[in-house]
Amino acid sequence: MRPQRLLITGAAGRLGSHLRQGLKPHVAAMRLSDIAPMAPAGVGEEVVSCDLADKPAVGRLVAGCDAVVHLGGIPNEQPFERIVEANIKGVVHLYEAARRHGVRRLVYASSNHVVGFHRQGEVLGTDCERRPDGFYGLSKSFGEDVARLYFDRWGIESACLRIGSCVAQPSDRRMLHTWLSHRDLNELVRCCLAAPSLGFRILWGVSAHRDPWWRDEAAASLGFHPADSSEPHRERLERLPPLDASDPARLYQGGAFVKMGPFEDGW
Repeated sequence: MRPQRLLITGAAGRLGSHLRQGLKPHVAAMRLSDIAPMAPAGVGEEVVSCDLADKPAVGRLVAGCDAVVHLGGIPNEQPFERIVEANIKGVVHLYEAARRHGVRRLVYASSNHVVGFHRQGEVLGTDCERRPDGFYGLSKSFGEDVARLYFDRWGIESACLRIGSCVAQPSDRRMLHTWLSHRDLNELVRCCLAAPSLGFRILWGVSAHRDPWWRDEAAASLGFHPADSSEPHRERLERLPPLDASDPARLYQGGAFVKMGPFEDGW
């Protein structure tokens, strides 16, 4: 399918700004949303400020769109009170608005932190046990369940992308296994939007690596074949001093997220 009007939430963020440019040739029009400031609308674009915790505002945001790429929300580990507004309420508001306005396809930015407490070196399929490494990972696991519910009950198709480390280039040893290039992110999302049939899928958002932690045949079935790899960066990254062997960030796939918090906020 080729979306006539694609909504991108979190469009001011690091990933949203890349997808704003990368997906533009593949859609007729874009509606771009965030609570942070964004670049002015270009040709074929609308820019709309929206708080995902505001249910009526989310309903207005979704109206008139036929597909959604949902990146909006808190993008890192935070106290639960902050996570719940954007990442828990926000994803329910978005799917409910999609149901009411007849949107049939969403691409949901999940995270590798849904499985962060699996050991490094363990090779995981998309059907592995979920082991969130904090409130952020827990919220993304919840979002995957929301997507499953709305597919099973109302037939709204979703791809839940367990995104790895999506940065310009890998910057530490862990990213030899978790890096997702911007180019591969754009192509993965494009494949999800273009597929004639999507259903409900969980996909790993990762480039091609020599020693992968994540195994994903489903993405290839959509036509996604990563163009980039961490291998050209290996020599540089392996010169970096390794973390202590007992450091949880070296033991578990979630890296530093597994030791963030607790946050002293009155609990």
